[in-house]
Amino acid sequence: MHIALEQLVTFERIVREGSFSAAAWALDIPQPTVSARIKTLEQALGGALFHRQGRQATLTDLGRTFLPYARRTIAVLTEGVEMARQAEQGQRGRVTFGGLSSLSGGLVGPAVAHFHADHPHVELLIRSGDHEYVVDWLRDRIVELGLLVWPCPESIATPMQVLLRLREKVVLVVGANHPLARQGGISYAELLRAARPFLSLRWWKTLHPTIQQIAAQSESSITLSMESARHMVRAGIGLGFFTQVYIADDLASGALVELAVHDLKPLYRESALVWLPRETPLSAAADAFKECLLIQARRLGVEVLPAVDEGQHFTPAQAASDQPPTISR
Repeated sequence: MHIALEQLVTFERIVREGSFSAAAWALDIPQPTVSARIKTLEQALGGALFHRQGRQATLTDLGRTFLPYARRTIAVLTEGVEMARQAEQGQRGRVTFGGLSSLSGGLVGPAVAHFHADHPHVELLIRSGDHEYVVDWLRDRIVELGLLVWPCPESIATPMQVLLRLREKVVLVVGANHPLARQGGISYAELLRAARPFLSLRWWKTLHPTIQQIAAQSESSITLSMESARHMVRAGIGLGFFTQVYIADDLASGALVELAVHDLKPLYRESALVWLPRETPLSAAADAFKECLLIQARRLGVEVLPAVDEGQHFTPAQAASDQPPTISR
């Protein structure tokens, strides 16, 4: 059985784009070429990989089974090409990175710009998404480096080497025109009264226990993404706890205002840049990219913690220690 790399790349691109035509456009090849590659791959595997309904293409059971192996093969072959290229050309190489969407703007974006300025010949593949996606990209070897929420429960089954560990504040904010904007601080009871609505945000792997309890005690709460919540708060609607990096620009410009909650234990979110140990060592380019993330984190005032060994994970005791005061209503 002969399977070519171009067939695997085409298969993976169709999955990502959702159609043969979109994959052809992304790969800059004619659609008949895409169809021919998939037909040859299906003949080698002995079955159909896609259901085609109009322009949409969805995976068959065979396709879903084959997908992670195809991605790993692509990643391994790409890694081999990179190592050979580095040996031949020195500073040239490739860095593949997946990180939390909430860190993609203030932290990752400037770090990428800094890295590219110093390493213009290094190819970069940067992805952002939720914690679960980053873990999957690491496991499937789609990315070499992952910036995810830490402690990470998945590190028990998938050993991860921590390269960089960060701790950022989680702050309560309101819009500049909100009645509380000039107050500077409030009590927990005042927070519950003012939360109309309280914007419940998922900046940890799941809803943080403190956020869950505040939402349960508030008269009105809405669970939504940080970007949607950011627009609501900027418009003067509601209040919520945001991670420091995500709203750093808004706080600096005055569009959002931080409120201290006097009788609530400070909230933090930890994240870690991790690498899954491989047969080959961490590339020099990846190590340089890590340093750019470190520099930008310090510029933002994010606390840099000592790197820890693999296998840390969240425990119920940690959740209990962060519980806010109980308010009788």
